[in-house]
Amino acid sequence: MVDFEVTVAAGTLRSTSAEAVNFAHRWTDAGVTVEAPFTGGHLWVLAPAGCLLNDVYREARGRDVVVDGVRVRAAGGLDETTWAPTGIRYSIEVDSPAADETVAELLRLVESVAEIPQAMRHGTTVQRE
Repeated sequence: MVDFEVTVAAGTLRSTSAEAVNFAHRWTDAGVTVEAPFTGGHLWVLAPAGCLLNDVYREARGRDVVVDGVRVRAAGGLDETTWAPTGIRYSIEVDSPAADETVAELLRLVESVAEIPQAMRHGTTVQRE
């Protein structure tokens, strides 16, 4: 199995690593940092990680929950023989003055609405036209 690890972060939890790449972000002034090599496997894991980070900000905003920073670490594997996915695992860290239960409720909501993780759970076809 080949394992691919990525970290996306924003706000007070942004990466300070010289190797992190910065991207503009609609909900944070300083943008989002991404720590990941540019390979297909890393991009595959980056998609749900980025979606989860975005959705923390989106859903927090809609519920008046202040979020100062978000960090999502994700890792996923691919079988070296078939390149079939072996799954993606992630953790989400939120820096917020809100009560712990409020943040936990926000994360439960995010996990239920995040589009990319939902789509990946259902699978898809990929083909050239």
